[in-house]
Amino acid sequence: MKIGIVNDSPAAVAALRRALAQDASLTLAWVAADGAEGVSRAARDTPDLILMDLLMPVMDGVEATRRIMAATPCPIVVVTTDVERNTRLVFDAMGHGAIDAVDTPTLVEPDAQRAAAPLLRKIRTVASLVGGQSRQPAAAPETPRRSTTQRLVAIGASAGGPAALATLLGALPAEFPAAIVVVQHVDEAFAAGMAAWLDEQCRLPVRLALDGEAPRPGTVLLAGTNDHLRLTGATQMVYTEQPKDCLYRPSIDVFFDSVATHWAGDATGVLLTGMGRDGAIGLKAMRERGFLTIAQDQASSAVYGMPKAAAALGAAREILPLERIAARLQSVGGGAMFGKQPG
Repeated sequence: MKIGIVNDSPAAVAALRRALAQDASLTLAWVAADGAEGVSRAARDTPDLILMDLLMPVMDGVEATRRIMAATPCPIVVVTTDVERNTRLVFDAMGHGAIDAVDTPTLVEPDAQRAAAPLLRKIRTVASLVGGQSRQPAAAPETPRRSTTQRLVAIGASAGGPAALATLLGALPAEFPAAIVVVQHVDEAFAAGMAAWLDEQCRLPVRLALDGEAPRPGTVLLAGTNDHLRLTGATQMVYTEQPKDCLYRPSIDVFFDSVATHWAGDATGVLLTGMGRDGAIGLKAMRERGFLTIAQDQASSAVYGMPKAAAALGAAREILPLERIAARLQSVGGGAMFGKQPG
């Protein structure tokens, strides 16, 4: 796997080199000292993955990510030395298509293997997403769900997700009646900051989901750990380590499947921009239980991976541009959205 590094700090580059050297399958393709050079390098020699710094001279990592994803798209992981200070920039970069973010390994850590472990886990996940295939479940007959006053909107997103979520959730009114639960692929180190960031842009309150609580009408709950969020038979949500073999933690498939299995009221599933296939199988399960399912269209997706997989599976009843999804939810908010839909 060829890796490109875009970083102006010699110490950070040295730490990244040391980390990559621990895996013989990883090859350093090139190093760029600023975002502009990174864009140029990526155009001439597009690597399998770019490790992108945020704060650099000439051009920062957010703009470099935007330009690379527009011209020569490839997986990008943001690498930052200060999570708290750079949270907003991380979400901006992810809005342009960066897959994830991780702290820069430190040269000070005496155990080089331990220092590099979080970064190498991210890289292996990307390698699996790019080269791996997910099994496709056999089609099952669609069965109706009981219509009740309980309503839930389940949303999944990955690369490009923060900006898409801000657009979608920001367009919903404060009196939106359904509970909303979001599973976004983001490391738990950034989850609290993302909830606060979204809360500033939405009329609905946004916060992290707590272990053991139930979805709340008129509130957006964001999965907040590296464990999976799952709905139980008692409509409570719990964090669970299982299944351990999921490429992404938290997994959208795990949450969507638990909604299809346990939610006794009315629900809809929405799958937004992202790399890979997570969420497609779970969205299919929701559709087979009679719930309305929506996937973001290609034109409005920063990365048309997860919605494309859902479309290929027949998991989405409707494929809509991002700017129309909130209006669709509102237009059928009286109940039709959540009940059984015609095939």
